[in-house]
Amino acid sequence: MAFITIAPPAQPGSADAPLSGPTKVSGPTTTAPAAGRGRMRLGFLRLVPSHVLLIALAVVSIFPIYWMFVTAFRPSSDALSTNPLPGPLSPENFQYVLKTIPIAGMLANTFGMALTLAVSQLLVAILASYGFARWDFVGKKALYLLFVGSWLVPFQVTMIPNYLLVSQMGLLNTITGVVIPQLCSAFAVMMLRQHLEAFPKDLLDASQMDGRSSWRTLWEVVVPNLRPALAALGIMLFISAWNEYLWPSLIMQKSDALIQVGIRGFLGAEGNNWGAIMAASSLACLPIFLIYIFLQRYVVDAFVRSGLK
Repeated sequence: MAFITIAPPAQPGSADAPLSGPTKVSGPTTTAPAAGRGRMRLGFLRLVPSHVLLIALAVVSIFPIYWMFVTAFRPSSDALSTNPLPGPLSPENFQYVLKTIPIAGMLANTFGMALTLAVSQLLVAILASYGFARWDFVGKKALYLLFVGSWLVPFQVTMIPNYLLVSQMGLLNTITGVVIPQLCSAFAVMMLRQHLEAFPKDLLDASQMDGRSSWRTLWEVVVPNLRPALAALGIMLFISAWNEYLWPSLIMQKSDALIQVGIRGFLGAEGNNWGAIMAASSLACLPIFLIYIFLQRYVVDAFVRSGLK
């Protein structure tokens, strides 16, 4: 059984009696929430111009892709229509493309060419950037400046010498002639060198203390820790090789092995079939869209890591 004890009220003048006089209770002030709302409103207004600019840039970037698909799904008679809204939809252009060119084989050849270029450029970049970041040797800065300089030289400057070299090797109208002059990428070397410069030296020293050679250290310690950066760089190199048009169209003048050259077949002196061009271009973009959608985080991670020291 529980007992409840009730204390009697304190007598006036006793030690337990409350102090006389009004008690001041401090309540929340109304100025602090108002100031907070004002700062939030001011911060929102400051962000409006930047967001408007980003939205405008996004629309400008997306609109050509949107227009390509809209034109591809229009009838060939409406290919030059300026109506921004799609309709009436028709698969006529896609059917014509599939009947006219072997687009499946072209996509397969282009995929193999782009994959070969990406792997070779990535391999050369790994070896070159590891040498630049790991050791100090005579002429290191001058050699690295040559790499950077080769990246800054416009392709139009080296296009004719490369074409003459490929012609003398008898590789015109072959995929090998497209691949050989582009086996090395100075851009890839620069990107990986930044990552390797920030690589912890303690791991390299610990690997040497364990008895690993420099070659084993590269493939057993460095490369596994650079997988996100290597994946992102490989994706960018693959996309760059896939989108290349000028060099393949120059080498493959009498061959339709690559999709870039196949699309060019719809351009003629009698007229350009823009509906078929847009349909073939849409099919050529689908593999790149899928790759970027599923591996987008690696691309973003590469750009973020390249700016960190």
